[in-house]
Amino acid sequence: MNKYSHAAFAALLSCLTLSVGAQSFYAVRKERSLIATLGSGTANYFGELVNPRQLGKTRYNLVLGAEYYFTNRISGRAELTYFRIAGDDALANDDRIERNLSFFSGNIELSTVGTINLLPHGARFYQRPKFNVFGFFGVGLLYMNPKARRQNGEIVALQPLQTEGIRYSRFQPVIPYGIGIKYMVDPFFNIIVETGYRKTFTDYLDDISSERYPDPSSLRSDLSRELSDRRRERDPDYPILPGVGKRGNPEKKDSYILMNIKVQYYLPYQFSQNQHKLYNRKRKYYYKRR
Repeated sequence: MNKYSHAAFAALLSCLTLSVGAQSFYAVRKERSLIATLGSGTANYFGELVNPRQLGKTRYNLVLGAEYYFTNRISGRAELTYFRIAGDDALANDDRIERNLSFFSGNIELSTVGTINLLPHGARFYQRPKFNVFGFFGVGLLYMNPKARRQNGEIVALQPLQTEGIRYSRFQPVIPYGIGIKYMVDPFFNIIVETGYRKTFTDYLDDISSERYPDPSSLRSDLSRELSDRRRERDPDYPILPGVGKRGNPEKKDSYILMNIKVQYYLPYQFSQNQHKLYNRKRKYYYKRR
């Protein structure tokens, strides 16, 4: 390669560097009001099929959402989450093991929450702290569908069977709340580690609530009777009397917890140029961190 080739290569490299720098410069100057979120993590439920003070079976969750800041500390976000939970008396550390009940389910949660950050953001979206701590609280709607596996391997949805002789809805309100830590990767990306607890108003995430077993004659089908009382599957000689035996604990509602790692991206979108909002100061012509 002669000296002219070297000069041409250096000039091309300089042009590419300037082009990338200019694109980054204009990308940072463009306001970004909306934040997209994608994440995954673990899900655990608390109810009749979990030992006290234990998490029980751990399953996974997937979350997709969007967030918008109203002030330099407060934002609102909406998220759609798919998660799985499960419980099994085979893991019980007391006489519940004789009950021999189990369940698993895939659930969908739609939530809207408000978040408050410990540290304020700057005037522009990229002028935010490298690390931040936040808390959140809101409301949500849960779709649940508890299922069980029969001895022959068949999977059956439990809610239509009314295994306790009680009808309940698959749609339930929930109250999500929790805390998280946010890390700024670069001007456009955040990584979040978050733990969120869900208070529910139902005791049927696992299809178990009533204190006593129902009278088998009151149930709607042979399949309902089979999955209502499964003690003889474990011990064929187990003495069973109609309506006798402890099945659940109606005094305490079920709940669940989601732990996530999320990635956030600031979308190149602004709701309004004229609205009074966080980023309303005169724009700077350079990238400056707070």
